[in-house]
Amino acid sequence: QILKQYWGYDNFRPLQQEIIEATLTQQDVLALLPTGGGKSICFQVPALCMEGICIVITPLIALMRDQVEQLKKRGIKAIAIHSGLSSREIDIFLDNCAHDPAVKFLYLSPERLKSDLLIERIKKIKICLLAVDEAHCISQWGYDFRPAYLEIIEFRKLIPTIPVIALTATATPEVKKDIQEKLNFKNGQVFEKSFARANLSYSCFEEEDKIKKLIEILSNVQGSSIVYVRSRKNTKAIADYLKKKKISASAYHAGMTTSERNTIQDLWIQNKTRVIIATNAFGMGIDKPDVRTVIHIAPPESIEAYYQEAGRAGRDEKKAYAVLLYTKQELEELHLKIAQKYPSLELIKKTYQSLANYFKIAVGSSLLAAYDFNEEEFYNVYKLPKKETFYALKRLELEGFIQLNEGYHKPSRLHISIDNTSLYDFQLTHPEIDKFIKVLLRVYGGELFNSFLEISEQRIAAQAEINTSEVRAKIQYLQSLSLLLYEPAHTSPQVVFTTFRYDAAKLPLNIHAINLRKKAETEKAHYITQYASQDRRCRSLVLQEYFGEQSTVECGVCDICRKNKKQSSVLHTTEELYKLIFTLVSEGVNQIELLIAKNEIAPKETISKAIQQMVDDETLKIDKSGSLYISQK
Repeated sequence: QILKQYWGYDNFRPLQQEIIEATLTQQDVLALLPTGGGKSICFQVPALCMEGICIVITPLIALMRDQVEQLKKRGIKAIAIHSGLSSREIDIFLDNCAHDPAVKFLYLSPERLKSDLLIERIKKIKICLLAVDEAHCISQWGYDFRPAYLEIIEFRKLIPTIPVIALTATATPEVKKDIQEKLNFKNGQVFEKSFARANLSYSCFEEEDKIKKLIEILSNVQGSSIVYVRSRKNTKAIADYLKKKKISASAYHAGMTTSERNTIQDLWIQNKTRVIIATNAFGMGIDKPDVRTVIHIAPPESIEAYYQEAGRAGRDEKKAYAVLLYTKQELEELHLKIAQKYPSLELIKKTYQSLANYFKIAVGSSLLAAYDFNEEEFYNVYKLPKKETFYALKRLELEGFIQLNEGYHKPSRLHISIDNTSLYDFQLTHPEIDKFIKVLLRVYGGELFNSFLEISEQRIAAQAEINTSEVRAKIQYLQSLSLLLYEPAHTSPQVVFTTFRYDAAKLPLNIHAINLRKKAETEKAHYITQYASQDRRCRSLVLQEYFGEQSTVECGVCDICRKNKKQSSVLHTTEELYKLIFTLVSEGVNQIELLIAKNEIAPKETISKAIQQMVDDETLKIDKSGSLYISQK
């Protein structure tokens, strides 16, 4: 009933119902479903069956905001708490979770779990389920390890009787075991859909002229496409080239504004743009079922990343193609890149100290504080080498000291901080602004008293018949009188300090763990290299084996299977042809013209070559008159 009421579906996808039923019986569940397999329904439906709030841990703000918006469109109340919010907003949102029974989902970043404010408020919130999205992030053997995920096991101690559901699209046997251990599974079950995709044809080609091959693929396979590239610069260059070739294409990368990205994404989803040329920032949380090709212009860093990105093709179960283009040099560079990703200890500490100086942060302060971050300015101010410092920042993030949030649009938000009666009294004594307050209440209603609401200054201006500058001035005036709280819109990358600021000289880097992760990444680079360059085994079987799934059933549609099938077909036809010629000659059909006329399984030229081969092998002999007969050899 809930599936039909909120999602409009009559039936669950494979494994969804079993996962939901296990969750409703209070079991801990690990659900492995491929990209586009409907993971979110597996925790959203049971949460709506139960009394209380489902806490969802997810690593990406953009994904968090997208899921909250999708739930709201379905009439389900959901709240997201992330680094883009002020402490007052967080306080109000948590208060709503404690007192508003209509709130069903609270989305949190893993870094938020150690917040004293959250820990204190959790005691007052009725929780029914803990959902851990992108659960592979909890394992240092996973391809996207996030140290903050390790906080979840401590958080579970605050809610010991509440079941957990962990969800991911990709996990090796080692990672599956690690997820269950790190989340302290009790009475747990693992549900795993096969990693085989019957409708998806995998191919790998060693290509020097990749753009020529790209055009060839797009010409042969019509329909929507994603082309993954490594650099932002390449997204634009390739999109521009495709447009010159009359192929509708757009570039997409994290350096664009949110509104630019949303427009590009929407046009592609509506099939008004055919091809998206993107960095790996694209695709997470996007449900477009009719993608016919996913083409990687260069190899990704791991099988997990490749499987997840390639898996965005053919979610409608119709035939689709995942193509990886590479050069030997690029495969070698994967290993060199790993060395770059692990900069010296000295540079990591220097980068950390420079961040503290840049934001003027004292030792022991700034836990979960978010700062707008201009990366280029940072490099220039402290004369830091750009490439090496970028990797030092990423290392600080991967070790759990900071979080780097790419620029995203944060709409303006407003909350009336006094009660209804006090506001009415104020309106009576301030007739000059009474009309404006009435507009705010007419447009956004009583919810402004309960929580921060996203607002549009343009919409308010239209209703109040003034310009947006006047709207902001009036709101800021009301804020100066402590009547309301206002958070203006902005788009900016941010750095969040996920621990109290350390003395850089004493930064507690776990060198042993770092070395282990470096070794794991080296192994992952080895596996993706082997996958791309091997030309003997069914690609689907290679992927299944990597994820611990045992099978001997070849897919029949990958480039290796197609090649083997073709060779087998040629061999089979040739053997049949030899047998038929031998039979006809033994029955007295000994003229070459008659043999060709009676033979329907091959063209004339092929039959002539087969006869010549049989004569050369002395299976047949030919006399002076040109008649064929069986050799007595």
